[in-house]
Amino acid sequence: MGERTMNEIEVDVKYEPFKEIVVMQRNTFASPDDIARFASIIAGGKTAGLYWAEGVVFLYFPLPASTETAAKALVENRRVYWTFVGYALMPEYRSIIETKEKIMVPLIDVSSNPMFRKVANWLKEQK
Repeated sequence: MGERTMNEIEVDVKYEPFKEIVVMQRNTFASPDDIARFASIIAGGKTAGLYWAEGVVFLYFPLPASTETAAKALVENRRVYWTFVGYALMPEYRSIIETKEKIMVPLIDVSSNPMFRKVANWLKEQK
């Protein structure tokens, strides 16, 4: 009788979003086509995806939490580091950017995520 079934195990589930995102380097692209080309090049010609929220198309590279500094910041301060963010203004969402060279880059609408909306709004304010 001492065994518990999976249904009886008590588990607390908490939502603790990041408190801070530190952008170490950012680059504005002149157009969605330009960032699509960039995404394609860094992906080595493979399919690369971009994110869209609040009229901004962007991509980011997080500093892996496997580094001691990043892991400590994540756990102690709920802070993450993005080593690079590239972005362009794109008022209307569409599911694919097709460049004149016929590069097809899919876009993921992340506007349902408050963190990505906040990042997109912050990017729009940058000069």
